[in-house]
Amino acid sequence: MMNKDQAVRLSVLAVWFVTGFASPVSASEGTFSLFPALKPETERLQISGAMDTAAIAPLIRDFQKQRPDIAVAYNDRVTNDLYEDADAACMAKTSFADVILSSSVDHLVKLANDGCARSYQSQYTVNVPEWTQWRNEVYGFTFEPAVLVYNSDYVVPDEMAATHGELADLLRRKNDYYFRRVGTYDLRTSGIGYLLAFLDAQQASATYGRLLESMSRTESALYCCNNDVLSRLESGELYIGYNILGSYAYAAQKRNPKLRITMMRDYTHILSRGVLLPRYAKNYRLGESFLDYLLSPQGKAVALQEGISFPWDGVPPSDINAPGSLLTSGIGRPIRIGPSLLAAQDQMRRQRFIGDWQGAMLPASLEP
Repeated sequence: MMNKDQAVRLSVLAVWFVTGFASPVSASEGTFSLFPALKPETERLQISGAMDTAAIAPLIRDFQKQRPDIAVAYNDRVTNDLYEDADAACMAKTSFADVILSSSVDHLVKLANDGCARSYQSQYTVNVPEWTQWRNEVYGFTFEPAVLVYNSDYVVPDEMAATHGELADLLRRKNDYYFRRVGTYDLRTSGIGYLLAFLDAQQASATYGRLLESMSRTESALYCCNNDVLSRLESGELYIGYNILGSYAYAAQKRNPKLRITMMRDYTHILSRGVLLPRYAKNYRLGESFLDYLLSPQGKAVALQEGISFPWDGVPPSDINAPGSLLTSGIGRPIRIGPSLLAAQDQMRRQRFIGDWQGAMLPASLEP
């Protein structure tokens, strides 16, 4: 007989199966959306985030049920642009937003380290996993593995790589077949792409080098954003997508069952999407309220139900090729929000890393 936790988990996964994730395809980066108050507006919350509008919308609307007099203005940004504008506003001591959301948690740690964040504690912040917060200034509110996605019309599931080394070997062995059919991030424009590649190199430098060489040989396609890769996987233009965030990948799989997801068996990075309260926010109390909501049981339940987050116990849905639990299996590598991420934001190291990547991945004729 199932216990209560098992019953809750199965009911949530049933919702996933029926409704899928909140589809982010209709929204594109760089868009502004206003969520009107449910009652006469008394205040307006300003959020800037590197998170698709369609993905964040269920959280905003549920928050507004608790605060029906609050309107929410949401500005959807690309990670690098979000960081640069937030940093510039901080240096000028001007208001940028009341809340900043980003998958590039190294950007948020850098902002906090530079004195651009407000410290905040509450009954909800004290219960977050230790790896998902730093100095009470940056908090993670999702559980998102980085995954491999492929189109099963063009890739036989039994032949799909289970480790990073196997992926490098597959692309080398079948170079002609996968030529220009693999998609991943352009590290020059994607903050999360850069962070995941940087961590790949730290985790297994020799394997990362082999994989980079194999992807270069296939002339892998480079994009700024998850959905750019996923849309081309759905159309069949690409066969494999590398290091895609699991929430976006699972949404795409529910739209198109031909897409399949694999979590690498040697290691899988786990991101907790970050939230920061800017130091010079105009309505910082509203920002605190939204942060509390995101970290509350209600906010986490909505994030799980809407597919913004995978389950925090590390057990993915059954229709994903993965171990029983990313955490207990030892495969999961949580990206710890903290000072270690500052290494990724060291300017000389960053320029050198992207320069080396660019030299390997881009033909000389395409280099700026």
